[in-house]
Formats: sequence, structure tokens, C-alpha cells
Amino acid sequence: MSEPLTDVDVAVVGAGAAGLAAAHRLRERRISTLVLEARDRVGGRAHTVTTSTGLPLDLGCGWLHSADRNPWVALARELGFGLDETLPGWGGRLVRMGLSEAEQADWFRARAAFYERLDAAAAEPDRPAITLLEPGNRWNRLLNAISTWANGVELDRLSVHDYYRYDSTDINWRVREGYGALVTTFGAGLPVRLGTPVRRIDWSGRSVALESDAGTLRAKVVVLTTPPSVVAAQGIAFSPGLPAEKLAAAHSLPLGVDNKLFLALNGDWPEIDANWHVFGSAERTETAAYQLKPLGLPLVEMFTGGELACKLERAGVAAMTAFALDELAGVFGSRIRKHLTPVAASAWAGDPYAHGSYSYALPGHAGDRAVWGEPIDGRIFFAGEAVSPHDFSTTHGAYLSGLNAAEQAARAMGLDGIPVVPAMTEGQG
Repeated sequence: MSEPLTDVDVAVVGAGAAGLAAAHRLRERRISTLVLEARDRVGGRAHTVTTSTGLPLDLGCGWLHSADRNPWVALARELGFGLDETLPGWGGRLVRMGLSEAEQADWFRARAAFYERLDAAAAEPDRPAITLLEPGNRWNRLLNAISTWANGVELDRLSVHDYYRYDSTDINWRVREGYGALVTTFGAGLPVRLGTPVRRIDWSGRSVALESDAGTLRAKVVVLTTPPSVVAAQGIAFSPGLPAEKLAAAHSLPLGVDNKLFLALNGDWPEIDANWHVFGSAERTETAAYQLKPLGLPLVEMFTGGELACKLERAGVAAMTAFALDELAGVFGSRIRKHLTPVAASAWAGDPYAHGSYSYALPGHAGDRAVWGEPIDGRIFFAGEAVSPHDFSTTHGAYLSGLNAAEQAARAMGLDGIPVVPAMTEGQG
């Protein structure tokens, strides 16, 4: 039988990157804290699984985006994780698909022109990003597909301003043992109560009461790291109800969907080098991106986004596999079919504690990230990638938001003067 919940100064809801970062910072400030996590594991949308042969697979976040300023790089080194600093080489995907030099040059011109229009539109009223496409351009479907991988959603539902504000240095690395494994290790030793979904947050009294299946926990303040999609779906009730603008922001910042399918690659394939990337097709939006032999491993990673990801998730792993085999056979020939075997897949749309992969803003609602991040009553503070103005959709954006929310919570209790005793590096990578 689980131990009863004991009241604390700060209750953190969610043991993903943001919640763990908040808990670390609060512990460094010697503030009593408990993290309540609905799942039976820590990490949230950072989740590494291991195959029967010992290969680590990231079903959630996989890339250390903006690695030259990503704090997880320093954390990985401190915790003894290996880093693969090989850049992804996404620009070579059309080369490996056999497109001519003229076609490749035309693609790069179209892509550059699209992002020039995006830059210009940042100074104009917000609108759907699909309006940036050049009518009749042959590459429009591929640009839309790229949005499904980058944002989890097609361009017609995406805010131009939000798309523009994402800040990337284009330096992307990988964690050899898995990004999810890194986040899990970072959370080791923190006060986390697993399998404890918070059902209601009552902030009507002097303390905040968090009701769960394990009982009620009372805290002076709360750091809420659950995605806005969970609140929009009424996964947590609030008493009193959330302010109208906060609830509206939850609905305006849905989580896009991106899923992965990992296939074991059997046999000898000297014609495929390590870390190759290809598109399933350059001619349609409903296509997947593939990495072959990631980290030199005998695997193929299929990455789908947007409506295609949702459709295949509903259809199941067999349908995902059939789709991957068809597309890869179109690129490498039918021989590859019998050399691929599914080993693991993600299904983030159906995850009740996420409802997707990472957040995007609907057209006209890029400013709602700031609204979502605004504290309530000086006692409920918000963290998670969705509150980040420029690093949303990333694990480092979530981490930094957790540190910020912890500092806000400490100030609210008048404890911001307590010296920080670092237990873990937080500097730039």
C-alpha cells in the first residue's frame, strides 16, 4: 500500500523535463517539494525503450536541438552519457532519392523563398502559414510535410508568428544511450510519486489542494507542467475554474502529433551509409521522413507527423509498417521489404497525459504562450515547452521553463534569498 501524501511547500505536477528541472532547483533551495506523476515512469514525452538486443530507441524526443546552447549537453556529459555530434544532414535527402541536380537546386530555391516570406510576414498581422506557399509551386506539398515533422501539424492550422519565433541554431546532436534515458537519469533521487494523476486542483483556500487517487496533497504553491492539451481536454479540474483567458490559451496551444516507428534492418546493405536521411516521397504531404542506420545501428526510424501520424496511429503498428515498407521500397527497391521488421512504435495522440507530441499555436494565437505561462493568484505557476517563447517543442525549452517556474515559486514564498547549492550543472552546452 502506498504511503499517504504529506503536505509540502511546493507540489510539482508532472515528472517530465520541466517538472524534474523545477524539482532540482527547489531542492537546491532546500524547499520541500513533491512531484506527482500520472505515468508509471518519469520523463514525460522523453521516453527511451530498449530492444531485446539492447538497442536504445527514443519514442519521444531524440535530437538535442540547438546543441551549442542546449543545457542538456552539459547534463549529459556530467551524467556520463555519450554524445553523437554528427549533424543530421537533412539537406541531402533529395540526393539519395535520385533527383537531378536541377531539381535539387529548384527545391532549395523554393525552400529559401518560403522562409524569406516567413521572415517578412513576422512584421504583418498573423495568419495561417499555408498562405506563405507560392500558388502552383511543385514543392508546396513537401513544404507542408516538413511542417508536420517540425510542428506536428499542417501549415493551414499553424500561426505564421509562432512558426517564425522558433529559435534554432541548426546544431542538432544525439544522445547515444537515448535522450529519454538521460532525462530519466537526471530525475533519479528526486521526490517523485509515480502513478498519481492529479484529478482536481482546489485553490480556493489558503493552501492549494491537489486531489488524486492517492488522496489529497496540500501545498503552498504549485508548479503545473502538464501540457495545455490536458487542461483543454478537462484532464484536470480546477476549483475555482481557470480564468477565461487561461482556458482559451489552453485550447489555442494544442499539441501536434509526431510518431516514430523503428524497424530492424537485417542483412548486408553496403549501399546505405550510417545516418542517411530520405523522404518517402517529395511529391505529397502524407509522407514520412526516414533515418537509416541511426548512430550506425541496424535500424530504420520512420517519422510521421500531422494528419498522417494520427491516421496511422489509429490504424495500428501493422498499418504503420505497411506504409513504411511501401515508401522505402519506392526508394530502395522491393528487396528491402523482407529485411525490415518492426520493433517499437510511439502513439502520442492517444496518450491521455499528453494528447500529442509538442505544442503549436493556432493562427492568431502566438501570443497565447505568454498567457499560458502567466501565474495564477501568485500560487500556481506554469512550466513546460508550451510556455517557452522561442524554444517551444523542445526538451531544453521545457527544462529552462521548469527552472524559471521554480524561481517564481520561491519568490512567491519569500524564499528566493536562500542560496542555491547546485546539485547538477545547468550551464550552456
